[in-house]
Amino acid sequence: MTAFAPDSLVLNRKLPLWYQVSQSLRASILGRTPDASLRLPTEEQLAAHYGVSVLTMRQALKELEEEGLISRHRRRGTFIEPGARRSTPRRLLGSIDTIVAQQSGERTTVLGHGPEPVPGELAEYFPDVPEVVAYRRLRRDGESDEPTNWAENAVLPELAAAIDPADLVRWPMTKVLRDVVGVRISRITDTVEARLADPETAGLLQVPLLSPILHYTGVTYDEDGRVVDVARIRYRGDRFSFTVTVGAQ
Repeated sequence: MTAFAPDSLVLNRKLPLWYQVSQSLRASILGRTPDASLRLPTEEQLAAHYGVSVLTMRQALKELEEEGLISRHRRRGTFIEPGARRSTPRRLLGSIDTIVAQQSGERTTVLGHGPEPVPGELAEYFPDVPEVVAYRRLRRDGESDEPTNWAENAVLPELAAAIDPADLVRWPMTKVLRDVVGVRISRITDTVEARLADPETAGLLQVPLLSPILHYTGVTYDEDGRVVDVARIRYRGDRFSFTVTVGAQ
């Protein structure tokens, strides 16, 4: 029987190798064609394929086994579970319109909102503002109900006065500010980095403590160059990729 052929992977030495391997193999399994073999290569073959040690490969396979995507049988080998759900990883895209659209199909719960002092890490964006209004939301996949990300927005108080929290259940903050409050948005500066899940994030996203996540910071400016909103969103590392398209001059 021909073994399943997983996709290749370029390793990032800043992230745990077992996690990268497990998520790459997970994506290959969930995105497999209907006629793909259910038998995986041996541990040694997989380790050579990914360029990692057998011990690292075992840890990656254990993660997938605990998730129910594969089953391991002594002397018979490792197999993909036939019922393993196929899915397409979501993507974070890089324009204002796609930022507005990226949460479509997700179910949002507002965890809380209210005024608070400007967090120290956001002081550079709000130099003359003593406090902001913070909004916290949890988003779940519209089909599986699986938590995908949770967001914190720090908004200028004068704009927050016009925000109905119920609108944030239906729409992203960017759309509410632009289309409901009437802010003329000039640009959004995006930063995406790899971080480790802290206790709050691990609990909300249902991922292991200190597992890699994507941390997105979006700084929204109005036409006067004033920062009106800073969004900090923690995405599950196994559900998202980040794509930026750069046009030729």
